[in-house]
Amino acid sequence: MAIEAVLLDIDDTLVDTRGAFRHALLRVADEYLDAGADPEEVLAHWREDRSGWYRAHTRGEMTHREQRKRRAIELHAAFGGPHLDDEAYDIWDAGFERHFREGWHAFEDSAALLDELDARGIPYGAVSNADFNYQVLKLAACGLQRVPMLVGVDTFGVGKPDARVFVEGCRLLAVEPAVTAYVGDEPDLDAGGAHAAGLHGVWLDRPGTRRAGHGEAPAGTVRISGLLGLLDHL
Repeated sequence: MAIEAVLLDIDDTLVDTRGAFRHALLRVADEYLDAGADPEEVLAHWREDRSGWYRAHTRGEMTHREQRKRRAIELHAAFGGPHLDDEAYDIWDAGFERHFREGWHAFEDSAALLDELDARGIPYGAVSNADFNYQVLKLAACGLQRVPMLVGVDTFGVGKPDARVFVEGCRLLAVEPAVTAYVGDEPDLDAGGAHAAGLHGVWLDRPGTRRAGHGEAPAGTVRISGLLGLLDHL
C-alpha cells in the first residue's frame, strides 16, 4: 500500500464497545431479565442484532432511539424481560446508557498506534456510524481526544458503507482516497465499504471478538488482528 493517511472506526476498533455493552447488559440482566440468563448469550444476542435495527438506523430509516428500543424489546422477548412501553423504555434506556458509558475504555493498542502515526507524520481521523457529538464525547472519555472526529452518521443522514462518508473523511484530511487506509472491525461495512469507495480497506479482526456471520476479508482488502498490524502495511 501507498498510505499517506489513516481513517479509523471507533467502536470495537479504538474503543472496546463490546466490553462496554457487556458491562451494561449485565446490569440489564440483573434488573430486568429472567434469573439464570447467560450473560454471554445476552451479549451475543445484542451484538448480532438479527433484525438489523442498527443498520437500518445507519441507512437513515429510523432514529437511534427507535433502533435501540426495538433491540431492547427483542432482548426482553428472548430472555424473559417485561414489556417496555415508551415510559418504561425511557427508564430502561437511562440506566442502560449510564452503565454503557461506565464501560467505555480504549483498547491497549489504540494509543500505541496513534503514537506511531504521530511519529511518522501520518494524519488520521475517525469516521463512525454513530452520531458525531456522541463519538466526540466517547473519544474524550477514553483518553483519545487527539483523534479528530470527522464524519458521523448524522453528517449525511446515512453511514457506512455509503461511499460519501469515506470520501468526506478523506476530504477533511485533505488527502485522496487512493492513498488513505480505512480500518474497522466490520468486514463488509468498513473494509469492503472503504475499498468500494476507492480507499485501502483494512479489516481489524481481533481474536475472540468476531461477530456471527463474519468470514474472510472481502476481495481487495487486508485483515489484521490488532491495530499495530497496520504498521506492516504503511
